[in-house]
Formats: sequence, C-alpha cells, structure tokens
Amino acid sequence: MAAYAALLSLKYIIQQIQLHPCPPISLDQNQVESLTDNLNFLQDFLEGYSYGSSISREAVDVLESRIKNAALATEDLIETRVVDQIHSGTTAHAKKISSGDFHQDLEMVIQDMGFIKKDVMEIKENHIGIEDHLLRKSSTLGGAGASSSPLTRQNAMVGFDDLLIEVMDKLTERQSNLRIIPIVGMGGIGKTTLAKNVYAKPLIMQHFDIRAWVTISQNYNVQDILIEILLCISKDESLENLSAKSEGELGERVHKSLWGRRYLIVLDDIWKNGQRSRIMITTRLSDVASIGSHDIMMDFLNEEKSWDLLCRSVFEEEDDCPPELEEIGKKIAKNCEGLPLSIVVIGGHLAKSKRTREHWEYISENTNTIVNLEDNEHCLKVLQLSYNHLPVHLKPCFLYMGVFPEDNKIRVSCLIKLWVSEGFVKPINGKSLEVVSGKYLQELCDRNLIFIHKRGSYGNIKFCSIHDLLRDLCLREAEREKFFYVTRLHEPTIAQGINTQRRIGIHQSMSEKDYHPDPVLHSLQYVPLVRSLICYFEERLPLLDFRLLRVLKVDDKKLLIDNNIQHDYSVEVVFRLVNPRFIAIQSGRPKSSGFPSSVNLLWNLQTLVVNGTWDVVAPCEIWNMTQLKHVHFDRLELHDPPTGEKDDKFVLENLQTLTNIRNFKCGEVLLKRIPNINKLQIFYFEEPQGFLSYCLDNLGHLHKLESLRFSLYPINKPSLNDLVHNFILLNSLKKLTLEGTYLKWEDMNTKIGLLPNLQVLKLKANSFVGPEWETIEGQFCNLRYLLINMCSDLEWWMTDSSHFPRLEHLVLQQLDKLNEIPPGIGEIPTLQSIELNLCHDDAVISAKRIFDEQEDLGLRVRVVARDSHFESLAGPNFQVETW
Repeated sequence: MAAYAALLSLKYIIQQIQLHPCPPISLDQNQVESLTDNLNFLQDFLEGYSYGSSISREAVDVLESRIKNAALATEDLIETRVVDQIHSGTTAHAKKISSGDFHQDLEMVIQDMGFIKKDVMEIKENHIGIEDHLLRKSSTLGGAGASSSPLTRQNAMVGFDDLLIEVMDKLTERQSNLRIIPIVGMGGIGKTTLAKNVYAKPLIMQHFDIRAWVTISQNYNVQDILIEILLCISKDESLENLSAKSEGELGERVHKSLWGRRYLIVLDDIWKNGQRSRIMITTRLSDVASIGSHDIMMDFLNEEKSWDLLCRSVFEEEDDCPPELEEIGKKIAKNCEGLPLSIVVIGGHLAKSKRTREHWEYISENTNTIVNLEDNEHCLKVLQLSYNHLPVHLKPCFLYMGVFPEDNKIRVSCLIKLWVSEGFVKPINGKSLEVVSGKYLQELCDRNLIFIHKRGSYGNIKFCSIHDLLRDLCLREAEREKFFYVTRLHEPTIAQGINTQRRIGIHQSMSEKDYHPDPVLHSLQYVPLVRSLICYFEERLPLLDFRLLRVLKVDDKKLLIDNNIQHDYSVEVVFRLVNPRFIAIQSGRPKSSGFPSSVNLLWNLQTLVVNGTWDVVAPCEIWNMTQLKHVHFDRLELHDPPTGEKDDKFVLENLQTLTNIRNFKCGEVLLKRIPNINKLQIFYFEEPQGFLSYCLDNLGHLHKLESLRFSLYPINKPSLNDLVHNFILLNSLKKLTLEGTYLKWEDMNTKIGLLPNLQVLKLKANSFVGPEWETIEGQFCNLRYLLINMCSDLEWWMTDSSHFPRLEHLVLQQLDKLNEIPPGIGEIPTLQSIELNLCHDDAVISAKRIFDEQEDLGLRVRVVARDSHFESLAGPNFQVETW
C-alpha cells in the first residue's frame, strides 16, 4: 500500500540524514523525535489493523490517503531543502533565513501528522466506523464465488492427469498414520478443481468412510469450520442446533465422529499456517505446504495442454475447431501463459461470441483485458485475494513488479537494489537491507506471486518473473493508490495528473516499431515530484528538472542491441542530479577519461551502474561518497585514495560490490577504506614490469569478501609468476572465478582446494595449464558448482567421488583434449547435472556412460556438439544440441 511505503520512505530519508558523516542539512533533534514518534505510531497502526471489525473500508481508504499525503509532503519538504542546500553555495546569512523557514514549514507538517495520529487513536479507542464486511465477502470468493465460475461449473480439468493419479495414490496408499497432503500453486492454477475431481472419484468415495469439504478464508473461524465438518459427516445435524454449541463441544463431537474411521477432509484455500486417514488442503502459500510431507506442486500448462483446454472450453472436442481459427486460437491459448483459470475464462467468452478470424485476432491482441473484465471480473477477483492477504510490508514490493515491462525477466540483484533505494524495506537489527529484501522476495515466491525464472550457480534466485495477469493486478492497484504510473509509447495521450506522479515507467514493446515518443517527452517536461524513472524505449530522456530524482534506470541493453539505436546518457549530465540513490545508465564516452569530480555531491548515491565499452578513471572525490554500496562499470580504474590527515576521514563502510575494476593495485591504504567488500571483480592489462607494483597479498585485508573474479590478460606470460604466487585467497570466499592466471594444476591443492566455504568455482580460459589434474581427499568440502572452460591442455582428470562430496553441477566447455569425465564423478550422491559444450568426443561418451548408470537418480545431461552424430544418444534427460 502506498501509505505504508510513504512512511517507510520518509523514515529512511531521516535515518540517512541522521547517520550521514557529512549531511547536507541538519534537522532539529526535537522535530526529529516528534516526527519519528508519529511515523512509528502510524506504521504500527498500518501493520496491525485488519479490514473488518470496527473500521470500514471507506474509512480506511480516507485514513491511508491522509497518512500518505502527510508523509509525502514531509518528504518533499526535506528533500527540496537538501537539493537547494547542495546547489546553493549561499552566504551564511542566507542559510540562516532559509533554515528558519524550513524549521517552520517542517513544524506544520509535523502538526498535520499529529492530527492524523490523534484521529487514529480515537478510532482505535472508541471504535468509530461502520462494520465492514468487505474482507469476509472477498474471503469466501474462493469458495462460494468459485462455484459459479466456468471452471467449476464445467468441472473441466485438462493437463493435470498425472497429478490426479499422484494425488489419488497418496490418498489411498496403505499407511496407517494420518497424512496431510497440500496442493500448492498460484491463484487460478486449478488447485480447487484438482481437489474436487479427486474428491468426486468413485475410488475415493469407496475408500473413505467419511468425506468432508470445508472452504477456509484468511480470517477463519474455528467454530464455523467444525460446524461445516459435522454437517458433511451427518445428515441428522442441523445448522441451528450446532450453532448453539461451544467450540469445545463441537470439537469433541468431531473427534467422536472421526475416531476409528477412515476419513478424508479437504480444507480449500488455506491462508495460515486417525487410522489411514487423510487431510488434503489447497493453498497458494508454499510455506503452509510445509505442514505436510507429501505436497503437490501445480505448475502452468504447456502450450499443447493450454490449447487442449481452450478447445474443450469453446468446442466439444479439439477436432471441432475450424482450420482457419486453429493458428490464431493457439496464439490466444499461449497468451494465457498456462494459467487454467485464464484459459477457461477466455474460452467462455469465445464460446458465446462470433467465430470469425477477425474477432479471434482482436481477442489475441487484447487477451488480458478481456480476461480481467469477463464474468464480472471473476479472474481478477480470484487473484485480488492473493494481494489482499499479503502482509503490509510485502505489498509495496509486490506492486513495484508492475513497473517492469510485460514478460520481462527481472534480474534479482537489480530488483533488490531498487527496493532498497525506493525505501520499501523495513530495517531489521543485525541484517542489511539487501538481506531483508532477499527474504521479502522469497516470501513472495512462496506465495506464488513471483516466479523463479533462473537460479544462479549456487542456488540463489538470479532472475524472476511475474504472470501477466498478476502484473495487470499490480498496475490496477498502483493506479488506484497512485503508487506509480506506467505509460506505453503507442498511447496517443498521457493520463492526466502525470505531473503529480512520483514513480514513472515508460515502456515500448519490442514489436512497436512505429512509435511516437513526443507525447511522453512533452509530458515529462514538468514532473517536479518524480522520484523514479524506469524506462525501456528507444529514445534518450531529456534530463530536465528532475531535481528530486532518486532512481534512474535507463540501461536496457537488449533494446540497444536489438535495435542498434544509440540512447546513451552523458555521465557529466547525469551527475548534475544530486539526490539519486540508484543510477543505471548506458553511457557514451565521456569528454575526459574520468567522470566529474562533482560526483561527490550525490550525497546519498548507493548504486552506480554505467554500461559502456570505454575506460574511465574515478576521481579521488569518490572516496568521500560514504553511502556507496554497489559500483559497476564496464572498465573502471580506481586509484589509491589521497593520503593526508584531512583525506583519511571517510571509510566506505557501506561499499559491498566493485565490479570490472581495471589494474587494481590492491594497496593497503585503499583496501582499509573498503573493509566490507563482499563482491570484487578485477582484471589486468599490463606490461611485464607493470605487475611489480601490485600487492595482491593485501587482499587478505578483505575479511568479508565472498565473491572474487580475477582475470589477467598479460602481454608476457612469464611475468605472471611473481604476481600469482603472491595471490592470497581468503577462507571467507564462497565463489571464485579465475581467468588467464596460468596456474599449474598442482597449485589447486595449496591455493583453492582447502577453502572451507567455497561453493562455486569457475576456471575460465588459461586459468590452469598442464595435461593432468589429480585431486586429493579432504578438499572441496562444500563445492556445489564446478566450471572448467578452455583449459585446453587438460587431458586426464583423476578424482574420486569423495573428493567432491557435495558437487551438484559440473560444466565443461571447450576441453578439446579431455579424454573422459572421471567415473567417480557419477558416484557423487548430490550430483544433479552435467553439461558439456564443444568437448572431446570421448568426454561425451563417458558422460553417456555415467548417465546410463545414474539415470534412475534423476541425473540430467546436456551436450552441445560440433556435429550431429551424437543426436542418437538423446533422450528425456540426455539433451543433445548441434552447434
């Protein structure tokens, strides 16, 4: 919700000013205490209240709007003061006058917030407001509402036959203990339909003495649940008699009715955490599923099954579809992205509309809009439940997903930085905001609102995505709460009120070639309150008077590559903004080799991403940017900080990430100024004598370093000896990538194998040389992922399963001489996959041999070969591609 996000954002601004070693403005301590007290009270209120009981939804909307507006007004006042102060350079007298005005204005907004606090206290104490049944009505939508939907009406289930059999097997297998079987998946994916199909099967009806179906809501009542169970169990019971009994009496009666009998109880739509009896639950929450040991995960339908379900919804049989509609019909099915509810809803619309190609093409171009409006917005209401039931701290982060384009694969590391920069993340003592954000993301994944698209090399979520219908829900809620505004460049007009928006997303679909950016660019000439611009389009934004801007993300590499359009941003121009926390741009070559020394005026910059294929030298002023957390350039030279009593006053304690740093000298003074670096990528282009000035042994000062990439591109290979032998690797390392180091394989035992926390090891071109690698026991104790790429000397690899006891993924690339993958690799119990890319034929044959021996354990193999003669080996889990 926008009000909660505004409170968190304002608290974050105040905290940043208070903790900054050299703040641009000072705040009166009494005002800070008063303001913080009000903010904490209102935050607790928003976290604690639930719709219903004594507060009407209408009253809540009014309250939230007042809270949001008061917080935003305070934010505007403080940040305007910050920007003015940085830009001013005024005299002491002028500062004194403006400080007085600022103090007075701040006192007024504090008073306004105090009035809101007083009203909230009155509401809480006196229970002012009419009873609101909105949530109860929406909570039963998944039960009562679903019964009238096309999906339930037809009781159609397509594409889940295997799951149907699996559930029935779990329900009927001969185990004497009580079992709980959760069915888990996104809203609308067919959990209830699957459960109803199972519930009504004759085999299930005969197997259980008692069956009961209960629809649950988030604000469930135990007494009502017990009554529903008793009404299912006994026809002699009446609602009137049971309602008069206490919860204890009802529980005792249920216990007596079920004791000694075989029963199946279905609890449909769970939101919170006998002999051979079963309890089957359906839920959208993966963490709720943890109460059972045999959960069923429901995934999206593939294109074939989606088309099958659409045909059954529109026609009697798939063969009834006219040939001229088949191609466009399959496109409509694909547009539903595998969500059964969406397919059935669009199928119901097609069944009662004109069956012409023109009409179906219209449906294809407007699938999501029609799905959301059809059947009294049933589909949208089903998905709305998931949003309504979110804890308040997750709502801003979920809504923010709508600011990204449709079908976008979102890089998680970027998403987390954006959440932090927007001020959405509630601090938790002892944990960084990035760690808390990661937990938020996992919670949203567990609720099946965000989907994991790809995992990284050590199991972390690398890319995520969101279903188009959930994105539409985000856009709808964001528009209602004025949380952000997203425009598309093909729209002829821009919505009124864009000049008051604080977050703006500008998207251009990759298929929209004839777009006209003028309306958007014209509208952006006056957006004085805008804090965030996230843009994906083929035009350079004029960085006009975005003086309060905090987030600028205009680094869409895909758009640049696919369309060959230069929309670079000048570093000099971007750095005139002084309020940003997050900058990610595609930049052209700067006028000089460095970027402006005025960069340190960006008082609160946390993330700086500049993509461009040029070298840049960081100015010494960068060592005064105490809020920096993440710095990425394609090539950046970072010189030692200036020395002297005045220059040593700042340590960049927040800095966590430095990537693509060229010729990093690792001086002791420099490393002491960045003690908390977590991720470091360094590379070297040097003449032989140049390496003598590097002190790689000083890397030992970085005790929190977990990820290191070290690349050498020397002109003279022998010059590496002295440099590499001074190379110290810390026990804290979890991920290590080496390239061009020309180490000998025996060096592995002394430098890398003993690292106790190493989980990912990537050995890239010429990192190791020599024909033989023999490992020894007691090393690589935690290694999960191993990549060997272009170590072209390697012929023989001798190892045993005990030498890599936890290895999960093995990737071998362009190893032209490797004779075989050691048989012991196949005996590693944790091994999940092997990938070979352009390797020696004998290595591929050995992979097939390992696969045949381990196929029953779920091993997957992927082979990319230079010709097609290995295609005959292909199978379900043995994939073969020709390069």
